[in-house]
Amino acid sequence: MLKRAFDIICSFLGLIILTPLLILISIAIVITSGLPVFFIQKRVGKNNKDFGLFKFRTMKNGADKKGLLTVGGRDPRITKVGYYLRNYKLDELPQLLNVFFGTMSLVGPRPEVRKYVDLYNEEQKKVLVVKPGITDFASLEYFSENELLAKSTQPEYTYIHQIMPAKLELNKKYISNNNVFVDIKIIFKTLKKIMC
Repeated sequence: MLKRAFDIICSFLGLIILTPLLILISIAIVITSGLPVFFIQKRVGKNNKDFGLFKFRTMKNGADKKGLLTVGGRDPRITKVGYYLRNYKLDELPQLLNVFFGTMSLVGPRPEVRKYVDLYNEEQKKVLVVKPGITDFASLEYFSENELLAKSTQPEYTYIHQIMPAKLELNKKYISNNNVFVDIKIIFKTLKKIMC
């Protein structure tokens, strides 16, 4: 209950305070690459249920059909504005709407696409007992995940067999130590990472 109240208050205040920035980003996307402004991707949430995750569109239209993983900061599918949005994690800001409406939390395991969730073993599926979040321990540890994948000769293999299992272990660590004070600590660490 306390966590949900924290999510509602923070997401509401965040959306109000950030409205001018959200409008500027929307205008920049429209001017440089047209509509739509948002990209809504199906992700897997609490209790293994699908939901629509909001992001600012950072790729050319239809680019997601050419692969789910983004490899490196200069992936040719990414628009010029999209590169900067991704670099500073600004593309994630619309997920405050997900938090406000209750499909996500500010802090929790990052929601995965169905393709990769279907590869989870029974132990790994335990991360689906809580709401997914905008940030968590795994987001901090793998802040530059795209660059790691860019160094791999087989990015998807590396993601499935190395990065994904490691992230899921960190997700389980969060679930076993889940409270508002831990959430606040993770949020501040995330902000510090973005600004550094």
